[in-house]
Amino acid sequence: MPRTKSASGSVSAAPGRQAVLSRFFQSAGSLSSTASSTEPAEKVTRGDSRKRSRGSDGPIKRKAKKVPELEEENTSITSGNPEPKKCLRPRIALKSLEKLKEFCCDSALPQNTVQTEPLQERFAVLPKCTDFEDITLQRAKSAVSSEDFRSHANLKDSQSGPCPENFQKASDCKPFNKRSKSVYTPLELQYIDVKQQHKDAVLCVECGYKYRFFGEDAEIASRELNIYCHLDHNFMTASIPTHRLFVHVRRLVAKGYKVGVVKQTETAALKAIGDNKSSVFSRKLTALYTKSTLIGEDVNPLIRVDDSVNIDEVTTDTSTSYLLCVYEEQESTKDRKKGNISIGIVGVQPTTGEVVFDCFQDSASRLELETRISSLQPVELLLPSHLSEPTEMLIHRATAVSVRYDRIRVERMDNTYFEYSHAFQAVTEFYAREVADSRGSQSFSGVINLEKPVICSLAAIIRYLKEFNLEKILSKPENFKQLSSGMEFMRINGTTLRNLEILQNQTDMKTRGSLLWVLDHTKTSFGRRKLKKWVTQPLLKLRDINARLDAISDVLHSESSVFEQVENHLRKLPDIERGLCSIYHKKCSTQEFFLIVKSLSHLKSELQALMPAVNSHVRSDLLRMLILETPELLSPVEHYLKIMNEQAAKVGDKTELFKDLSDFPLIKKRKDEIQEVTQSIQMHLQELRKILKLPSLQYVTVSGQEFMIEIKNSAVSCIPADWVKVGSTKAVSRFHPPFIVENYRRLNQLREQLVLDCSTEWLAFLENFGEHYHTLCKAVNHLATVDCIFSLAKVAKQGNYCRPILQEEKKIIIKNGRHPMIDVLLGEQDQFVPNSTSLSDSERVMIITGPNMGGKSSYIKQVALVAIMAQIGSYVPAEEATIGIVDAVFTRMGAADNIYKGRSTFMEELTDTAEIIRKATPRSLVILDELGRGTSTHDGIAIAYATLEYFIRDVRSLTLFVTHYPPICELEKCYPEQVGNYHMGFLVNEDGSKQDSGDMEQEPDSVTFLYQITRGTAVRSYGLNVAKLAEVPGEILRKAAHKSKELEDLVNLRRKRLKYFADLWMARDVKDLHMWTEELEAEGIQTSLPH
Repeated sequence: MPRTKSASGSVSAAPGRQAVLSRFFQSAGSLSSTASSTEPAEKVTRGDSRKRSRGSDGPIKRKAKKVPELEEENTSITSGNPEPKKCLRPRIALKSLEKLKEFCCDSALPQNTVQTEPLQERFAVLPKCTDFEDITLQRAKSAVSSEDFRSHANLKDSQSGPCPENFQKASDCKPFNKRSKSVYTPLELQYIDVKQQHKDAVLCVECGYKYRFFGEDAEIASRELNIYCHLDHNFMTASIPTHRLFVHVRRLVAKGYKVGVVKQTETAALKAIGDNKSSVFSRKLTALYTKSTLIGEDVNPLIRVDDSVNIDEVTTDTSTSYLLCVYEEQESTKDRKKGNISIGIVGVQPTTGEVVFDCFQDSASRLELETRISSLQPVELLLPSHLSEPTEMLIHRATAVSVRYDRIRVERMDNTYFEYSHAFQAVTEFYAREVADSRGSQSFSGVINLEKPVICSLAAIIRYLKEFNLEKILSKPENFKQLSSGMEFMRINGTTLRNLEILQNQTDMKTRGSLLWVLDHTKTSFGRRKLKKWVTQPLLKLRDINARLDAISDVLHSESSVFEQVENHLRKLPDIERGLCSIYHKKCSTQEFFLIVKSLSHLKSELQALMPAVNSHVRSDLLRMLILETPELLSPVEHYLKIMNEQAAKVGDKTELFKDLSDFPLIKKRKDEIQEVTQSIQMHLQELRKILKLPSLQYVTVSGQEFMIEIKNSAVSCIPADWVKVGSTKAVSRFHPPFIVENYRRLNQLREQLVLDCSTEWLAFLENFGEHYHTLCKAVNHLATVDCIFSLAKVAKQGNYCRPILQEEKKIIIKNGRHPMIDVLLGEQDQFVPNSTSLSDSERVMIITGPNMGGKSSYIKQVALVAIMAQIGSYVPAEEATIGIVDAVFTRMGAADNIYKGRSTFMEELTDTAEIIRKATPRSLVILDELGRGTSTHDGIAIAYATLEYFIRDVRSLTLFVTHYPPICELEKCYPEQVGNYHMGFLVNEDGSKQDSGDMEQEPDSVTFLYQITRGTAVRSYGLNVAKLAEVPGEILRKAAHKSKELEDLVNLRRKRLKYFADLWMARDVKDLHMWTEELEAEGIQTSLPH
């Protein structure tokens, strides 16, 4: 039950403590038995604080006592005269007395006096927690009235730390309790120093066998990790075991936090001989982690490298982890009002080493930026502190779409670092060291010639990655890739990626049900990432597309087992792409390094054994080049594997990691020194045998203590007086002679120095291996391409796909094509109805009508997906397919408003349409689904008609236009050579037993969908049939059917009258007039014309 402490209660604790101490000093007369003033209490408290902080490396556990119990104890002590314990010997009592005098006296420890005023000024940013009761009081008072809240704020200020004003105004606020007057412990001081440098990070501080969180970090860890948090000294604290660090770091990072790991940088033996042997262990921040920078031993579980390793368990994270930096260049006032702006982006994937950049003009809708964010799917955004309103809205929408744990992390940086003058200088300084040769000079000039927005983004991302020691990945500008290369890849914007469900479905935003899911049968993580790039970047060059198709054809039709053997080798590989990048950053463990190097070396030997079979059986030039080049690219790994000790690598023992120490003279020297000390200790055993007259005497090792002399307790009298007793049991005692004490201490120091030296040499070893990084990455890229080809071949074989014929002409001709995702989801029941398509210069526009739910949207998506698959280089789900190169696919589908942008459903439709009109070319494929349905019928028809006519007459692109407006179909008459009317086939079921029993009993038609594309126009959409399928109540359906019939009759009557009026207007003589009259009479329309 929490309690609140009054002012008098907090003061009364000090006299009680003074009384407890005074009973030891009554005989000495140094202190009185009672204490009535607060001044001695303050002295005792300060003395207690100094004693706790002196030489302490962590918090001292103390039991908190409740106030009533404390007051009772104080009363009993001051009123009574307790008898001293008889068991205490006089010497021990006097020593205790002297220690307690030193403990409570201010002048006893002048060297440890801490100046609290400068300390408070220095650390004012970090308020101290004071007591459990104070925390409870603060939390309880947060919900009270404003007047109470203001008084609580004053109370909190008075408790935030010892400052001069608080001491002077002690009467105006709550008096400090014993905790608020205490100084920071050395460990807390270390934490405060690191925290001031990294205020936005959650810090894990290594303390022996656990990592501790302090202050607000502890509360975050307690909340997110579900661990216990408690008050200790001046801060709340929580802790986790060292062996579970990687689990908890990943959990915190997944929830969007930046996590810092602070480790001890010195060991006990080396500290004992150092200048700071009486101070706290030195610590420093060794690593920082965010969603895009999860590289290092702290976040990767230690891998057990053996023959039975399960690679799937070792590396299961195959998602991309892009860090994307976005910068907007300031435009003119006119462009700013329109929302137009020039944007530069740089995307880095530190875990795989990939760097992409782009610069583009974007409109107020920010569709171009949205496209790149959708394509890259970054996990972290690096942004200036201020962006334009449309961009901020897009960022807000992009980061709010996903669930909490998958949300994109946003890091803001001051706009100063994005200014071009500052950015140019930063980029120049960073790449200046690479200009040692002509090649470096070329790459440097390539960076300097980048667009200004890209340089601004690059400078910011360099600065950001330096904080994580990952900037090395940017050191090779020649490996940068431009994201949107119009000459190389098909243009697929974010709207098309979403509408065609290329990367994720639109139901639950998962991969299942997407095009990537259908095509992904890869065996490796790096192959999966490569395939994702292929899917979002279809090719434009016929030669490259046909090279992939030839490779797939070779795999499908080859009778040799060589491809199966290569695939089996790929299946056994870990994620070597990420492993190599971890090595390149010098953040890998010995286990991970050995796994990567051993896997690559084994793969090299296996591929070399397959070379004769590859040369004789592989016909595809692409596959032959990829497989034959890989062993040569992997050749450097053999040297590093030979000099490593496998067993030491598996257990992480860096002291025994290298077999041949000729290349590591520092380690050899340290081991020789250790050997020398060990031999001297062993030689000293002969002398000990003579002293003790025990010829068979041997050193004993117990609980890690080495070189102990074990003597039976009955013979202890013969041990020299200067020997140090280490331990004993009932039967024996163990000693260290002076020679052993000195040399054993020296031996431990050398061993710990060896560990440090080995760590230094290990980093140099990784640096040396990093020189081959780009060569090995090329080999990994070859293997990823082979994996993707095998995956596409497997899809083609399982789905009974055909090889498309790619041409430069503008055409899409598909015979019995199928929707790739629906075809797989339906399974083997063969329920999907195939459809054919014919688009070319002779007929480049299809106007598609038909009943609701008749399959119109699925059909037009199917055409677009087949075209995309063909240009990826994949086989397609059809009997035959001839595809002309398409430079872009644009879609306008679906109906949904956009609250974040403040746009209605119809506004979204027209915004997307306007973007397509601006970007589409004659070689584009345009899909417009039910344009104009978000407004009134007349306006909708007018907009749809005018838009489609513009695409027919001006844009001249291949177009699929779905509509429920019959007047749109009249465009076929205006442009008979370019436009064709089609509809999805259906049957209207006539119920012979149904009788017309009145207008109100009208029943909606029952429609059977044939899902077959058919020539001609569907006059009706049969929306009431869908209402019936949706189980709308029958009464409503009957009323709707009656009203539909009534409106349809009215419209038909108006059309007939208009037709007859037009015929009458065209009548030339009496004969024509009589013919017109006869037609009217045949229709039952009365006229008043004379006969």
